[in-house]
Amino acid sequence: MKSAITISIVPEARGGPFVFWDDLSAGMQTAHDLGFDAVELFLPAPDAIPVDALRTLLDQHKLQLAAVGTGAGWVKHRLHLCKPDAAERRKAIDFIARFLDFGAAFGAPAIIGSMQGRWEETVSRDQALEFLAAALNELGARAGERETVLLYEPLNRYETNLVNTVRDGVALLKRLDNKNVKLLADLFHMNIEEPNIAESIRRGGKRIGHVHFVDSNRRAAGYGHLHFGPIIHALMDIGYQAYLSVEALPYPDSLSAAQQTIKRFRELVKS
Repeated sequence: MKSAITISIVPEARGGPFVFWDDLSAGMQTAHDLGFDAVELFLPAPDAIPVDALRTLLDQHKLQLAAVGTGAGWVKHRLHLCKPDAAERRKAIDFIARFLDFGAAFGAPAIIGSMQGRWEETVSRDQALEFLAAALNELGARAGERETVLLYEPLNRYETNLVNTVRDGVALLKRLDNKNVKLLADLFHMNIEEPNIAESIRRGGKRIGHVHFVDSNRRAAGYGHLHFGPIIHALMDIGYQAYLSVEALPYPDSLSAAQQTIKRFRELVKS
């Protein structure tokens, strides 16, 4: 398993669970100095930074790109995949597709979290899940063409009323026509929704493609009440070899959150 840390340059997302903010180069330098393997980026748009410029930054700081988040489509443009209007759903799909292409240049997946949306008003839950499955089918096929994967993240009940657990995430993925969509297991959301996080990870098995490594209160690992030992053992049991990426609040500050995370990561994974 490898370590990654989040950097956001989306002003509208300020206050959200990202460790570093605003300055990609400074965030990468600190990530490198602390010994992280990669960064996960939250950008305002897929063209916010040219591919060549990002490649230069990553090479300069000896980092990989773990994943790119698409949530700016929601927080900036109020786009999501379950809106009743087909034209609005198309805008959301196209926005995610451009992020998928951007990440693929680095062999990194794009993440669908908040852009999945929710059912309400004129859209029933069944219809919303149909919209979501159709979008994941299309985007999963695109990911396959670009030799990458798409990450779908079950969120807690306060953020979506569609898919809240790994079990339901697996059921959704089984409806798809391709296997290029994987689950993102976020420990903060799982702490709210899963009776047993370790067993849910085992249930997800090879369908889990990314992990948000964070404590119960969305602070860095060790600043909450999660017991990480059983979680790490479950990830080992399923043969997980991808990233533990810290999508956490910068508490008490960005540097402290980063230092705490890499310390806990090494205690759990590198010991």
